[in-house]
Amino acid sequence: MAYNTDWLLHTREGKLAMAREWIIVLGTKGTAFSIPEAITQALTTLADTAEAALTEAKTESTRTPVATAKCRAAFDAMTDKMRDIKRRYFLVPPLTEADLISLGLKLHDASSTPVGAPTGQVMAEIFLRGPGELGVRIVFVSGTPHDKANTGYRVWYSVVAPGEALPERPEDLRKSFFTRRKRDFIEFDYGDTGKTAYIAVQIESGSGKQGKF
Repeated sequence: MAYNTDWLLHTREGKLAMAREWIIVLGTKGTAFSIPEAITQALTTLADTAEAALTEAKTESTRTPVATAKCRAAFDAMTDKMRDIKRRYFLVPPLTEADLISLGLKLHDASSTPVGAPTGQVMAEIFLRGPGELGVRIVFVSGTPHDKANTGYRVWYSVVAPGEALPERPEDLRKSFFTRRKRDFIEFDYGDTGKTAYIAVQIESGSGKQGKF
């Protein structure tokens, strides 16, 4: 799946929970936000479809390539609608700071704080979360976790089939995503079953400055 580095949460469960929270807020404040009821209804329908597709894709008896593709398409449609709502209705008045917080959105910081280069180093502890999903727990090897330069992480990974060339260095890993969580997840495609996952993690500041592997 594609991971986002902005306001939208990484996991499908997180995206679905955020959509449900939006639906609740819009049910009471949609008129005040000048959002047509049809928009809220459309998001509700997309969220229902995404939830059903996720259940089908995660259930062992119905987890097939078709179910996985349907789930991906359903979540793409739901998140596209969420982005459209945010762009068209949330970035203009009359939303207050309290409204934005209720929608799970971060407030804009008017003053920027300089952040230096990462000084810490981390390692990844891997655990099985469910079918097709690996959990990544980030553990500090050196440095201060509370240093602002050390509070973002770039998780690199590749999936290698039997007979394929193995990655020799962390730099050989092909895919990555950024997270600020010390516990996150990687969701693999159905076709990755039976392959070996190689994972590395490094500290990365919000401005893109990277630390050591």
